[in-house]
Amino acid sequence: MQMTFRWYGESDPVTLEKIRQIPGVTGIVSAIYDVPVGEVWPTHKILNLKRTVEKAGLSLSVIESVPVHEDIKTGDGDRDRYIKNYCQTLRNLADCGIDCVCYNFMPVFDWTRSSLDHELSDGSNALIYQEEAVADMNPLTGDLTLPGWDASYTKEGMKALLEKYQSISEEDLWNNLQYFLEKVIKVAEEVRIKMAIHPDDPPWNIFGLPRIIKNKESLERFLKLYDSPYNGLTLCSGSLGASPENDISELVRTFSDRIHFSHIRNISITGERCFCESAHKTDCGSLDIADIVKAYYESGFNGYIRPDHGRMIWGETGRPGYGLYDRALGTQYILGLWDAYEKAGVPRHVK
Repeated sequence: MQMTFRWYGESDPVTLEKIRQIPGVTGIVSAIYDVPVGEVWPTHKILNLKRTVEKAGLSLSVIESVPVHEDIKTGDGDRDRYIKNYCQTLRNLADCGIDCVCYNFMPVFDWTRSSLDHELSDGSNALIYQEEAVADMNPLTGDLTLPGWDASYTKEGMKALLEKYQSISEEDLWNNLQYFLEKVIKVAEEVRIKMAIHPDDPPWNIFGLPRIIKNKESLERFLKLYDSPYNGLTLCSGSLGASPENDISELVRTFSDRIHFSHIRNISITGERCFCESAHKTDCGSLDIADIVKAYYESGFNGYIRPDHGRMIWGETGRPGYGLYDRALGTQYILGLWDAYEKAGVPRHVK
């Protein structure tokens, strides 16, 4: 397994030089952020990113994400052109030595929270989701933004897009996902890039929009849409773990052969469809991170792992969920567990 760390490019206050100092972290997870969604990523931009990362003594390990254009998700407009562009981007990434791409199929909105700076009892700040607060939000007001969302839509464009989704059911979204996979995974097989879909975050419908990658049954269905080792998962413990029905350790053991990328983080479930993000340590939240890491270890996982969202601690400010200190602590907790299982001789299923 390779321990990696998310980096948002030159504007990220968490620099590559700081990441390089975290023991055990050797890989970077990043993307090209100045190319419009749906357009081809130029090879020279990918190479520039790779060279920047390598100059800092790290490797560009995973691309997160190559966004999927909304025309592909809705199944209309210029979806075939955008899929063609997506395939060319994969070819360009492969030419630059990339072998794993994370993406998601969430309509309109990426991960969603009701607050980015909820104060915890220890004085740190964390991301929080409260169903009642989200239900009162109006994405058409123009003041509802979160990191990761496509902010290029005008108010009118957002309204039109949301109206379009009113006629799209979960089955329609599944069909559009299958259409996308049938064209894209063929290219992924050709260029040997492992595609890793990220689950919906949170794993339920929001703002009247369908979400379909949210539990064991949906993961099984997804993998059967195009049965290929290059069609796999980004298993995010925090996203799926927000629903008590999801046993993350069981999911790791069930789908270990198709997990290409792992996001590990903890959350505290505070009510029905309500949760707060927490420190990675098992007893800091509702998820058994120690057993989740053990499940990866026993399964012989040899893909990429990164600590996911962290709290803001020790007075740090920056991109919500993506500060340096708490995520660095998370890497050490995960690696410490991994080392302990290895030293104790815990049996592994070697792939």
